[in-house]
Amino acid sequence: MAVSVTLPALGESVTEGTVTRWLKAEGERVEVDEPLLEVSTDKVDTEIPSPSAGVLSSIKVAEDETVEVGAELAVIDDGSGDTEAGQEPAPAQQEAPAPEPQEPAAAAPSTESEAPAPAPSADSAQGGGSAEGTDVTLPALGESVTEGTVTRWLKEVGDSVEVDEPLLEVSTDKVDTEIPAPVAGVLLEITVGEDETAEVGAKLAVIGAPGASAPAAPKAEEKPAEAPAPAPKAEEKPAPAQPAAPAAPTEAPAETEKPAPAPAPAKPAPAQDRPAASAPVPASGGEGAYVTPLVRKLASENNVDLGSVKGTGVGGRIRKQDVLAAAEAAKAPAPAAAPAAPAAAKAPKLEASPLRGQTVKMTRMRKVIGDNMMKALHSQAQLTSVVEVDITRLMKLRGQAKDAFAAREGVKLSPMPFFVKAAAQALKAHPVINARINDDEGTITYFDSENIGIAVDAEKGLMTPVIKGAGDLNIAGIAKKTAELAGKARSGGLTPDDMSGATFTISNTGSRGALFDTVIVPPNQAAILGIGATVKRPVVIDHPELGETIAVRNMTYLSLSYDHRLVDGADAARYLTSVKAILEAGEFEVDLGL
Repeated sequence: MAVSVTLPALGESVTEGTVTRWLKAEGERVEVDEPLLEVSTDKVDTEIPSPSAGVLSSIKVAEDETVEVGAELAVIDDGSGDTEAGQEPAPAQQEAPAPEPQEPAAAAPSTESEAPAPAPSADSAQGGGSAEGTDVTLPALGESVTEGTVTRWLKEVGDSVEVDEPLLEVSTDKVDTEIPAPVAGVLLEITVGEDETAEVGAKLAVIGAPGASAPAAPKAEEKPAEAPAPAPKAEEKPAPAQPAAPAAPTEAPAETEKPAPAPAPAKPAPAQDRPAASAPVPASGGEGAYVTPLVRKLASENNVDLGSVKGTGVGGRIRKQDVLAAAEAAKAPAPAAAPAAPAAAKAPKLEASPLRGQTVKMTRMRKVIGDNMMKALHSQAQLTSVVEVDITRLMKLRGQAKDAFAAREGVKLSPMPFFVKAAAQALKAHPVINARINDDEGTITYFDSENIGIAVDAEKGLMTPVIKGAGDLNIAGIAKKTAELAGKARSGGLTPDDMSGATFTISNTGSRGALFDTVIVPPNQAAILGIGATVKRPVVIDHPELGETIAVRNMTYLSLSYDHRLVDGADAARYLTSVKAILEAGEFEVDLGL
């Protein structure tokens, strides 16, 4: 029965989505809830899972095409697809016996007196393998992809395999992927070696019925049948006396080391070549596991040293996810290195980006961000106000509480939750900042909850997940929710619900060292708060005993960009002053358990 895959509702006000990438190709088998494709909307990127197990029989919407919610994306055959898939290899298998028996027939005359016993065993093994074997072919791996390169075999000839168990890895100019076994059984033959390129539909291997263990042996005996042909005259007697095939092949490569890479031995010896194939793996790039060309390219673009990356793939293979995780981890020490630079008085070592001089396609996420920013600027009258805040007391409280807080709550205590808490408290007293203009109706909505979006610098671009009901949370609740959403944004696990419903936004541009920024107000909001970098500098303070004096204080700038159609300059100043007063008072002892 055919099961339709449709575009589900992906959030409030989302009416359409763009297919950014198909994770499965037509003809591939899928399981229930297995990701089928990636879809991008103006709010979130997400994966669409398979509603049923079966075979992906038809893809209705190509990559980069946009469709409405409810549109049909693909069709899955949950029953008939299996039988059709099982019947297709049969004709190919019947054709295979025709050429294969000719080889032993040609070899038999030359050794009919020497090896009568091996000949029938080879015939029977070949006959059984070709009659019951199932071809493993190279599937379609994406639009316009016509060929792929075998980068690594995960199984050897003679190994048992299960249905859908990975057999080999294939690399194309668009994707690295694993090819699964279409049936359970024994790998009888490998027809395309590692580093060889094959066209879509080409036969890669043959899988025989479970329990078939003989195919590897007869194929090894085919070599002496060919090799002794020129040399039986000199060694006619030793040949029958030593039926063990290994002696002949070891002499042949020794005498003719250059002709050894001939195509004939390449097929029967994948199992023997396996140890040799594993040796060049580290030599290819200095790593302990095979690295595909696309993974190398990704590592180069992100300045990741593959020698320091631990692979999580089969056999320790380094996958795309491992490189992205290493790139993300490399960003963490950056802020710590910045303060050390002035003390060391050394300029940072900057490497030229591989993007210099290139023209690349704009990503879907970057285009969505750009469209939203232009829409916001063109539909609002935006201004920015800035205040300076002394957060010395706040930083001291954090220093006293952070170790006990981390042990108690399970998350680190950064300065960010204090700013979110202060911003949410001030929104309750200044509703004009937490509001929305309804242009079509000519009305203003003042929200009764503080749903605060947190701008996150993610790999795909700027993401803004939302802390729902931030005004009702304490410091611990805000810290946990911030850590959870930031982790999802960087790992690609955000849902449409995580990204929708913001009534106010905070952008921590100071995390990258900026003193302050004129941040852009998101669509359908009245304002956005920007947090600058915290720096120590001398400030004139009014000391109760010493009077006006100069002291070193922790200072930061807060900038509020606002829609002047709804918020006046005085409103913005009053709101900023309230936030400043809350932060400078630093009355967070109860929340911190001090």
